[in-house]
Amino acid sequence: MVIIGGGPGGYEAAIVAVKAGAEVTLVERAGLGGNAVLTDVVPSKTVIATAEWLTIAERAPQLGIGHDHEGAPHRHIVDLGAVNERIKKLVAKQSLDISRRMAKNDVRVIAGEARLSGPGVVETDDETLEADAVLLAVGASPRELADARPDGRRILTWTQLYDLDELPEHLVVVGSGVTGAEFAGAYLLLGSRVTLVSSGDRVLKDQDPEASALIGESFEARGMTVMGGARAQAVENTGDGVRVTLADGRVVEGSHCLMAVGSIPNTSGIGLEEAGVELGARGEIVVDRVSRTTARGVYAAGDCTGVYPLASVAATQGRIAMAHALGDAVEPLELAHVSSAVFTAPEIASVGATEADLKERGIFYAVSRMELAPNPRAKMLGIEEGFVKLFGHTVTGQILGAVMVGSRASEYIFPIALAVKNHLTVDQFSATFTVYPSLSGTLSEAARRLHHMDDPLHR
Repeated sequence: MVIIGGGPGGYEAAIVAVKAGAEVTLVERAGLGGNAVLTDVVPSKTVIATAEWLTIAERAPQLGIGHDHEGAPHRHIVDLGAVNERIKKLVAKQSLDISRRMAKNDVRVIAGEARLSGPGVVETDDETLEADAVLLAVGASPRELADARPDGRRILTWTQLYDLDELPEHLVVVGSGVTGAEFAGAYLLLGSRVTLVSSGDRVLKDQDPEASALIGESFEARGMTVMGGARAQAVENTGDGVRVTLADGRVVEGSHCLMAVGSIPNTSGIGLEEAGVELGARGEIVVDRVSRTTARGVYAAGDCTGVYPLASVAATQGRIAMAHALGDAVEPLELAHVSSAVFTAPEIASVGATEADLKERGIFYAVSRMELAPNPRAKMLGIEEGFVKLFGHTVTGQILGAVMVGSRASEYIFPIALAVKNHLTVDQFSATFTVYPSLSGTLSEAARRLHHMDDPLHR
């Protein structure tokens, strides 16, 4: 097996293939871990974890924790250079751990570029590799606008933020999807003035409307300027700052600009079309539910497939691909079972069908919605915002999906993901014991309230 790309889709696939008895060569040009470890998930979530600590510190007075300073409460000072230095060390350690894992499992790793010269032939910088199957896990790169080219100094992509030594005085974030919202929220908490330019009427427009509304309100309550219905046309480095020109003629000035306008699959110039690999309209590799491309013996996984830009999905696609290629039993990828999170403060986590999906499909469903604030553990921790929404099928009783907004929501979505994947009913879910007091108790209570949801009075 030859794997091109050492991100989650690649290194997880390598382990599966080796365990099944295959000889595996993995080619990676930038470093093991791929974008997920080197420039995207791990570093960004480390910044966000630092910012999250400040939200905990905000709650200290209401928990009875004071300070020994006279006058105004002490404000924590963020040393961005130290934060980014810690991130780089953490990233290097994570990449090294993956390297050691590859070595321990006898995966041959080649540093360099690679391209397909045929369905089972891979050309590297120094040699030609022939394989029974090839997995493409080449990732994606930040999308750039013609009149807003990143320069790494004032105009930045999310991969370039970790070279900053000082906190931006005024960060203008263009794009209010997951990446834009996460960084906008994090830098606001770290102490930057932040303006978020959103092309839609609300931030995180692809999330549950109530969830995105709560995040938008939280942003504005903390002092962020959110410009809805605005589209950036050009960004200029003025030397000591940036000038962002919007399509309607308005101008926003700041010290730095983060461009978060999506990503482009890394699929050009690596021989895909010549090898018979079909590409979609955005340059993504077309795959089926077991990660096969249109070329015999060629599979693909991760952001380059345009399926879901999640490390967990990439890893699953890679594992499925190798199992399928080696004749093992596989369970095709089921996107309805994917759980995801937005690491804002508070977080949004979701799994299964959305309410919009259920309405569009005409499914008979009921909703149980509960605020987190009444939960006793939430009171103890000073958590005052957030909610749980659970969707249940009014005929079968099965849990169809859920949305949770709150502190560490990404951790609490897992039991609901288990329920969705295994077709558990609301009664089976609520009959499972939870710890008292715990935030997970609200999940159980939300399910309990859907008992007898087939009763018209309930609906």
